Amino acid sequence: MDTIPVTAPTPPGRSAGCRSTHGDRQTGVMFAHVGGMLATGLTDVTSDLAALDSEGFWAVVLTYEGKATCARFSTVREAPLPYAPWEGPPRAAWSTSLDESAYVSGVETIRSAIADGTVYQANLCRVLTAPLPRPDLHGLGYALARGNPAPYAAVMRLPGIQIASASPELYLSRDGDIVESKPIKGTGRTPDDLLPKDRAENVMIVDLVRNDLGRVAETGSVSVPALCALEEHPGLVHLVSTVRARLRPGAGWPELIEATFPPGSVTGAPKSSALTLLDELEPQPRGPYCGAVGWVDADSRRGALAVGIRTFWAEDDLLKFGTGAGITWHSDPQREWRETELKAARLLEVASRWPK
Repeated sequence: MDTIPVTAPTPPGRSAGCRSTHGDRQTGVMFAHVGGMLATGLTDVTSDLAALDSEGFWAVVLTYEGKATCARFSTVREAPLPYAPWEGPPRAAWSTSLDESAYVSGVETIRSAIADGTVYQANLCRVLTAPLPRPDLHGLGYALARGNPAPYAAVMRLPGIQIASASPELYLSRDGDIVESKPIKGTGRTPDDLLPKDRAENVMIVDLVRNDLGRVAETGSVSVPALCALEEHPGLVHLVSTVRARLRPGAGWPELIEATFPPGSVTGAPKSSALTLLDELEPQPRGPYCGAVGWVDADSRRGALAVGIRTFWAEDDLLKFGTGAGITWHSDPQREWRETELKAARLLEVASRWPK
């Protein structure tokens, strides 16, 4: 069976504007499995988003707080994720940054802010934490691929960060000058669970994404090819819209990300007011959760970055995972809490499964 080696090869020389990884002390070889491609042979790492418009294949992680990790790899091929074992924490070991009472209170605070006209919608999130029995998330990524397949799945071991993601949501894709975003708003076990509130929320976020893309798009090029389309995922259904635009001349990845980040579906509207309110209500940083995870092929000017939801990451010998819900004036606080539980349930079941 194909495996990823456990010692890193000597990488090629330094590229302009990037830090060479030669001499870094790592416990295992760096790799990224994203978009159905396996990337190995790490050559450069940088936080400069301009590198994404240079050359080569890059794995990308952006935390919700804006920290960027862009890692270039020399070898990329279409391949399934190689097998690796996983031993997860017991289900009872997980703790939450906001318990039910605190989350419900936060929903009420957001509803009050909506009544005051401060925001129209805000996405309240909580971070779940458990001891990390195994210091490598490769095996968790393999378990997620089998137990919760997702269109934007990613597994990455990069300097200073490990990610295992089963994201269903596209933040940004790019093919030349054409860019797309596919925000998700509206979640239920079945289509019958979706409420008028869910469609209204989706439309609200579509307007926000249209405005964000409009900052870097050619005038008149922003369109909505699909509005509130129903998508089925393991154990869930979502309402998903598509927003498309053509980049204006001179705009690249740095300008595109600056105009649209953090993703509108995990912040709120107006975005600046929602970010301020959420910073007051959420006691822990989100980290990669609600950021972006994906790939960029600078040579072909193509790429796809997922919203970092349904995503696990390792931090200080801990395994972390985020979940949240969009809050509007019509939100029922207990229902929103249950939505966060629903979104987390299947993923935690996979992550907490012990080997047989």
